[in-house]
Amino acid sequence: MIRLELPLHLRMLAQVTGEVRLDVEGEPTQRRVLDALEARFPMLRGTIRDHTTHERRPFLRFFACEQDVSHESPDAPLPASVAQGAEPFLIIGALAGG
Repeated sequence: MIRLELPLHLRMLAQVTGEVRLDVEGEPTQRRVLDALEARFPMLRGTIRDHTTHERRPFLRFFACEQDVSHESPDAPLPASVAQGAEPFLIIGALAGG
């Protein structure tokens, strides 16, 4: 079971409160977690990843165990504590400006 925390605007779109818990088949990776999320909440398709390329959208970041994993391979295994549900996988809205 993967624990997933979404930014407020995505929680509102998915009509959920708090964190989302997902069952992911196989070894949890960014791609598998996001595939499971989009399968359960189809209204989120295209909001986190591009429809065609499946690239992460600008101004969204992925964190696991307090580490930014946004630029890691989407097929790299997530840390064991995230895979076991001890730590959440976070999708954070990035800020820009100066």
